[in-house]
Amino acid sequence: MRWVRYLLVLALVLYLLTGVVQVRQGERAVVRRFGRVLDEKPTPGLWVGLPWGLDHVERVEVDTMRSVQVGAADRADEEGVIPVGQLLTGDHNLVNVQVVVYYKVRAEEVALFVVEKDRVEPMLARAAEATMAEWVAARTVDEVLLRGKNAMRGELIERVRARVEPYRLGIEVLDARVAKIAPPDEVKPDFDSVSRAQTRIATLRNQAQQEAASRRRQAQAEAYSIAQSARAYEHAAEVLAEQDAKRFEVRLAQYRAARGRNPDYMRQLWQEERGRLFAKMKEGGQIDLLDHYLGSGGLDLLTAPRLPRP
Repeated sequence: MRWVRYLLVLALVLYLLTGVVQVRQGERAVVRRFGRVLDEKPTPGLWVGLPWGLDHVERVEVDTMRSVQVGAADRADEEGVIPVGQLLTGDHNLVNVQVVVYYKVRAEEVALFVVEKDRVEPMLARAAEATMAEWVAARTVDEVLLRGKNAMRGELIERVRARVEPYRLGIEVLDARVAKIAPPDEVKPDFDSVSRAQTRIATLRNQAQQEAASRRRQAQAEAYSIAQSARAYEHAAEVLAEQDAKRFEVRLAQYRAARGRNPDYMRQLWQEERGRLFAKMKEGGQIDLLDHYLGSGGLDLLTAPRLPRP
């Protein structure tokens, strides 16, 4: 009977060892003793408690990001039934929306998660569905299809957090992603056609704006160049006028001084200027001596004037 005692001792040891649990890195453990959750939450390492049947230890990963998909599914729905995730826009059009909500377990509230874990993802799904419906119903179909993937994300995170927080599920909503926003398959070709037309309109508008901006910059550059040229011409004309005024003042002073010495000084100046003018006109072929027009019959004034010099 000795071997029977050995077997009993071995069985007892193995039974006692069921109270030893290895909690891995990134996990927290929740211990239920006789069905009651203990305040102690074992951290990573070896934890020794009561054997199986007295203690029930549940390990939970708290560093893992989890996700729940909400809304339109890729499978076909039953005929006559409104597809999951098909929502009504503010202008009474239908769109299919699918989002993914990311969350993780709060390490300090792991016991709440263990108690409520069966309700966590359904509650997240209902909160996300309500938020999606509100957001889509407040906007037109064009705004939903064109801006929804980026614009919905922020409100989705904020509202889902606010909706699930009072239920104390022991989780934290980290992020959300709008995976799909599309019209129903029955009208998708029409929406695609409208989308292409809108894209073309937007492209043409952008091209027109770029062309207008380019022409505006060119006109501004030309206006600046003209203004610079005008200022340069104004400055040059002002300098020349000042120089002419100074020369006139000098000549006037010379004239007044010379007139006191020579009363016929003005006549002399006139003859000098006239001589210079005639010399210049003669050089250009505009006047010539009358000797060239004297013939046997006298002065021939009908003779054609000489051609100007090349």
